[in-house]
This record gives sequence, structure tokens and C-alpha cells, in this order.
Amino acid sequence: MDVAEENSEEALLIKQHRKEKKEVQAKIQCMKNSVPKNDKKRRKQMTEDIAKLEAEVEARHKEKLEALAQKPTEPTQVSSITNGVTSLDLGSEEPVQQPRVSKAQKRREKKAAQEKERDDRIAEAEIANLSGARHLESQKLAQILAERELQIRQIPSDGHCMYRAIEHQLNEQGNSLTVANLRSQTADYMQKRAEDFLPFLTNSSTGDMYTQEEFQKYCTDIVNTPAWGGQLEIYATCVWTGGALQFCGTTGHKYREQLVLPDINCHLEDGDL
Repeated sequence: MDVAEENSEEALLIKQHRKEKKEVQAKIQCMKNSVPKNDKKRRKQMTEDIAKLEAEVEARHKEKLEALAQKPTEPTQVSSITNGVTSLDLGSEEPVQQPRVSKAQKRREKKAAQEKERDDRIAEAEIANLSGARHLESQKLAQILAERELQIRQIPSDGHCMYRAIEHQLNEQGNSLTVANLRSQTADYMQKRAEDFLPFLTNSSTGDMYTQEEFQKYCTDIVNTPAWGGQLEIYATCVWTGGALQFCGTTGHKYREQLVLPDINCHLEDGDL
């Protein structure tokens, strides 16, 4: 192609279209990098957005080239425009290099996606509960506690709720223990007295009592994950903190209380939990 052809209207238009194609590819790559692979809902929407974006670009470019082709031109010029349309293929462009994402960043993004997914589930459940039995029971409990000059303190259902509740009450008494402290020392107490807790832990698949390895993992999860605290953790926390824990709740229309005392010398038996 000589200088005149390079500066012709159709050549400049094709050059502009190529530039726009590269910009679109860069934008598409950024869209792909911004959505976690495990977020199926957002990735589905992203795929639709990409398809729509590509279609819009193709349609706009085709319209401009066809408009240019309608102008009086020499046969060779029309041919060059047609060839230009054929050569404009999104798939033929070289991929745009994007900044490399570190492993730490990937872990942060994965954790953020998991937390968002969990928060979404919690929010949906809370909305559903507004007209459910749980909400009505909460209202009943609040009324009973108000008569005793007590009140309900809202704590996020993030897996740490039991420990956060105990942390709050201890802090009210001037104790500076944190959720991390409570989890760590509760797991430590249970590990040192495994014989008291193992009979109450069974493998959900086999129904057999936990092995030492399974029990060790159970205790490790108490420390390192937002695993929910149950009766075993309540008992262990009560004993090593040396404080009595009183639990209030409603079952249907019935109000009930449970008092756990820090009897260090007692051993758990079937029916205690």
C-alpha cells in the first residue's frame, strides 16, 4: 500500500477500528479479572455484558464501513474496504497484557467473595425470618427480658456469635479477653481433656466416635475458622473462665433458661448436653 492508500479515508477508518478493537479487548480482560471465578452469578452477567459490548462494536464498525462504501469510490477502494471488514476479527487481535495478580491478592479476593456470599445468605435469611416463627419468638423473648430489666444485644451470625456474646459480657465486667483468646483457650482446654469431649463427637458419615486425628482437627478449626460454638464449647468456656453462663430463649411459646456452672471437677455424662 502506497502513501496515498495509507492516508485514504477507508484506510484511516480501518486503522481507527483496529485501535478501538484493542481498547475493547483490554476492557474485556479487565472485566474478567474483576470477577472471581467462583462467583457464577456475576460471571454469567459478565459474559452477557461482554457479548453485548462486542456486538455493539461490530455493529457500529459495520455501519461506518457500509456508509463509506456507499460513497462513489474506485473499485479498488471498495475492495480494500471489504478486505478491511473481513480482517477486523476480535479473536485475531493479540491479547493485551494485564498486570499480574499476586497470590496474596487472589486469596484476599477469594476471601472477600466468600464473606460476601455468606453475608448475602444471612441477609436473605433475616428477611425471610421477619414473618417467621423465629422473629415472633425473638419478640416474645425481648418482652420477657424487658420485664427483668434485660435486653437483647444483636450480634452478627458470622460463626463467632457465641464467642462475641461471651466477650461482650466479660468486657462489661472489666475482662479484656477477645474472641481470639476465647477460641484459643477453649480449644486448649478441650484438647487437654479430650476424654471428656470425645464421646459427644461422632463422624457424620460413619456414626463412629471421633478419632484422635478428627478431634485434633475439630479443635484446630475452633481456633482458625469461624466454626460455630455449640454445647461442648459453651461448657469448656464456662469452666476455664470460671464464670457461670446463663442462656435464655424461647421454644414456640415457652420461655426457658439454662444455667451452666463452672464445676471444674465434674465430668460430662450422656444427657448433660
